[in-house]
Amino acid sequence: MRLSPFTKLCSALTLAVLSLATQQANASLISMDTRFSSSAPLPTADAYRTAIDQLTAVAPTTGYGSTSLVSFDSVSNQSVFGSATNIAFRYNVSFGSNSAGAWNFRIGPDFGNGGAVFLDGNLMGFKTNNMWWDGSYASTTQDFEFLTNLDSGNHLLQIYGLENCCDGRQQAQFLAPGDTAYTSFSSTDGHNPHAVPEPASLPLALSAGVALIGWQRRIRRQRTAG
Repeated sequence: MRLSPFTKLCSALTLAVLSLATQQANASLISMDTRFSSSAPLPTADAYRTAIDQLTAVAPTTGYGSTSLVSFDSVSNQSVFGSATNIAFRYNVSFGSNSAGAWNFRIGPDFGNGGAVFLDGNLMGFKTNNMWWDGSYASTTQDFEFLTNLDSGNHLLQIYGLENCCDGRQQAQFLAPGDTAYTSFSSTDGHNPHAVPEPASLPLALSAGVALIGWQRRIRRQRTAG
């Protein structure tokens, strides 16, 4: 049977609504960009962000690169791209919050020449000392840790850093409202930003879908009766 354009539209909308209503177990989106840099520690957090954004705007040289990560756990440039020295790091983590509340974050870096962390464009951490967490969050001079209140919706965590030598493994984790243990950002953390609708958008979408389906059925009944 050949479907009319209106029927196709209703079917597509229904599938989209159902997908939005049932999409839950998804992931944060994590990108990693590295470039060659022999820079010394920089004077401000904005200096880190500006300098590294400029570096990542051009193509990488051998030993550095850009990629998406499955997990922000045990990540190093040398394990992904090859080089263990003179590295500028930028990590972008897009994630969704299903409800407003207090979120804890902790980031274990290897930034020999310091770095900075931003959340939704706001500065959350800045250090110029040699930072190497070495698998432990016991010393706050060697990591980034912060607590902040987030609204429901989509958010962006950005991590910038400079490493001169020996590139160790890094990690970024969160403790969402209601959680009892930290979780590494990953492809199974359940916080896909595209799965979080804006407030009231889901009921609106569902209502629209139901209304169109009802309209389609009424038209069919009228055609049958005629």
